[in-house]
Amino acid sequence: MARTALILHGGAGARRERNYDAEVVHMRQVVEAMKARLDAGASAVDVAVEALILLEDSGLYVAGRGASPNLAGAYELDASLMDGASGKAGAVAALQGFRNPILAARAVMDRTPHVMLAGEGAALFAHDQGLEPIGDEEAWFTQAGQGEDNHPPGTLSHGTVGCCVLDSQGRLAAATSTAGVFGKMPGRVGDTPIPAAGTWADDHAAVSCTGQGEYFIRVAAAARTAIGVAAGQTLAEASQAVIDRIGGLGGDGGMIALDREGNIAAAYNSQGMKRAWLTADGEIGVQVFDQPA
Repeated sequence: MARTALILHGGAGARRERNYDAEVVHMRQVVEAMKARLDAGASAVDVAVEALILLEDSGLYVAGRGASPNLAGAYELDASLMDGASGKAGAVAALQGFRNPILAARAVMDRTPHVMLAGEGAALFAHDQGLEPIGDEEAWFTQAGQGEDNHPPGTLSHGTVGCCVLDSQGRLAAATSTAGVFGKMPGRVGDTPIPAAGTWADDHAAVSCTGQGEYFIRVAAAARTAIGVAAGQTLAEASQAVIDRIGGLGGDGGMIALDREGNIAAAYNSQGMKRAWLTADGEIGVQVFDQPA
């Protein structure tokens, strides 16, 4: 039996002048709940999805309930999931009207021959799968991230949640969910629902990205990190090299990563990145900036 490990993030838009006590408490609670699931033998894929449901539903992050509208006033949500053991992936892009985009992505992976469904097709599929719709959008969405890089006046302001998991069978999985950049054009899709760009899991590493997705797409950020690990780089080296490449292009953001030995990494070039983790030794930690919370 392999030792289990997990790392999650609540976005790389953190600013030092804002208080993150609520997010710190919540992220720790999510990790504690997922540790119990891993201890009970739950699969990496199940745990990744369950963690994201808790993050989406909290309204504390710019994903799920915390979404902000696009320029047309619509809430378009993206999510993706990848199972490192099987290489299977599922994603939805520009999904409107449903509470948990990660559940729609899971259904695409498990119940269709496709990897991604988008827009109206994604919504029709979510309805057919019996996923929970949102009733009153104005009452549901919290528009989290006020005062972060997630909101103007920043250019390509962003926000995402994600989770990478290693289960007791040595399997890796990664999942990512977002409302996308604030004030985005209708139909804009970033890196989050694109396997290789915003999410990746294989036999070597699991990766979830957060930031200005256009840059992460251009460098295939998540897959590039795992390829670096497969080529002999440490997880920290591989993830930092990709963030440095994104920074060199003018992009902002970060990523979390986990390898098959249970090593974790969190690389970012923004002021901070909300994240929490469970080490292979069973230790839980939470961090937003440079010092543990």
